[in-house]
Amino acid sequence: MDWKRLLAKPDRHWKSGRSAMSAASSRESADGLPPEIRAALNSGPSELRDLDLVIAVPEWEVPLPGGATTSHTDVLAVATNASGLVIIAVEAKVDEPFGPTVGEKRAAASAGQHERLSYLHKVLGLGTPLPDAIRYQLVHRLASAVLTAAQFHARTAVMLVQSFSPDSRWFDDFEAFASAIGSVAAKDAVAKVPSVQSPALYMGWCRGDQRHRSAVLEGAV
Repeated sequence: MDWKRLLAKPDRHWKSGRSAMSAASSRESADGLPPEIRAALNSGPSELRDLDLVIAVPEWEVPLPGGATTSHTDVLAVATNASGLVIIAVEAKVDEPFGPTVGEKRAAASAGQHERLSYLHKVLGLGTPLPDAIRYQLVHRLASAVLTAAQFHARTAVMLVQSFSPDSRWFDDFEAFASAIGSVAAKDAVAKVPSVQSPALYMGWCRGDQRHRSAVLEGAV
């Protein structure tokens, strides 16, 4: 698959040691789901266990109201088991931060951006505004998993951070977000997001195999 061609900014992001190439190496070397992703999912309930991968799509785009910019999921995996279809939105990281906070977005928001923030809260079933310190990228990535599951008529959705950082950098941001929406965060595990009932929504963090950080891939692998 030509992973490089699908990136929003290929010359900037397609480099050995960065998240895009690490995630591509992880996916291409696996028979189905990468082992660390499978292990994290198997820590959850029966609807997440023993999944068969149907398809994995890099740079999956989800349109959101309030502007032309879409939410780009690093890898969108569609998987299935006896319980039905599962959508897995994978956000790959090495040491890249999660970007601006919700507070920073609010402070400089246009009318369209205010509309988008309100919409994301609605999708995630949040009755009160998220704290300013929460990382905005995590919010729209989780909402994208919900929206894609609805598009595929899937009963279950997961947003999973696949971290190739040896010290799980930025886990504290993930943990703060989980706490803010009534969930919990643990490494190599998933947890339910109680504010969304349909589809059943989970979020998780898994530690990627470090050998993929040194992978050198061409555009087509």
